[in-house]
Amino acid sequence: MTGVVSLGIGEPDFQTPWNIREACIYALEKGHTHYTSNKGLIELRRQISAHVAKKIGPRYDPEEEILVGVGVSELLDLALRALVNPGDEVIVPEPCYVSYKPLAALAGASVKTVETRVQDEFQLTGKQLEAAISTKSKALVLSYPNNPTGATMPKRRLEEIARVARENDLIVISDEIYSDLTYGAEHASITALKGMRERTILLHGFSKAYAMTGFRLGYACGPAKVIAAMTKIHQYSMLCAPTPAQKAAIEALKNGDAAVEEMREEYDQRRRVIVKGLNEMGLKCFEPRGAFYAFPSIKTTGMSSLEFAEKLLAEEKVAVVPGTAFGDCGEGFVRCSYASSMENINEALLRMGRFVKRHAK
Repeated sequence: MTGVVSLGIGEPDFQTPWNIREACIYALEKGHTHYTSNKGLIELRRQISAHVAKKIGPRYDPEEEILVGVGVSELLDLALRALVNPGDEVIVPEPCYVSYKPLAALAGASVKTVETRVQDEFQLTGKQLEAAISTKSKALVLSYPNNPTGATMPKRRLEEIARVARENDLIVISDEIYSDLTYGAEHASITALKGMRERTILLHGFSKAYAMTGFRLGYACGPAKVIAAMTKIHQYSMLCAPTPAQKAAIEALKNGDAAVEEMREEYDQRRRVIVKGLNEMGLKCFEPRGAFYAFPSIKTTGMSSLEFAEKLLAEEKVAVVPGTAFGDCGEGFVRCSYASSMENINEALLRMGRFVKRHAK
């Protein structure tokens, strides 16, 4: 379909910063095109160790506690396959990224979903987690800043989650891929809390903050025994992450902070515009404090999420994602990505405003 303004895809619209692309080109020119260690280049793992210690809290041993993989999606798969046995239960708060439940199921686990609510700012509470736990509960998949809601998790609420995890011997898989993209909310990581480093797998990567989605590169940090188990699976499936991408990632960690901050500031401006515009047209929108998504309620239109998305695309050529893509509790919402130019966002808001007005109940 021509003429579509897409607020659908969760991918930065910025080009990868030039110095990072140049490092990749230079790696190719120098013939760095062979396998690396299964765990990734040791220089990259050392840079990751220093970066995580500075930005998140714990310091991980680059030799034993860090694995470089083909994006957070692969690393989540590895973590679940390494940790979960058939019959174990994995707790997944919703709305959530689309791969969490399928990957848990592929690992042989049963999935117990917990519905987070807009009145709680889409934050999982300790009380909700406690109520969800059974004798089969093995792991919790946690993701803040959150896709699709843009919710962040304050330290005080993470403390609740950490207490329940410790008391019930839960392993936490914490996907923090958006941790560098927060707006007026300081990122807190469960790995930095007392007694959690030894029971948490931290997943992070380069796709979102550095606009490196096509490089397919992420990393896992965690206890040596778990990282060793994940590495066994990784070495028989992916073998290693792409070498030129690893060289580019070293440059990103060394000299990428200024570019990340520039992109973050631009996202923040777009965030303010899209949230204001959605609210003004009557689609009540929770204020996202992280990532690059708005998750407005479309309940006032009387349409289902899928119906709203399909009609909006057909009538006004604006693409959004139905909230139900992220779990049943996403019904009544749609996800709008503001990883798009301000021009596109303003045009999308104009078209959506017409659509909502035309279908007002």
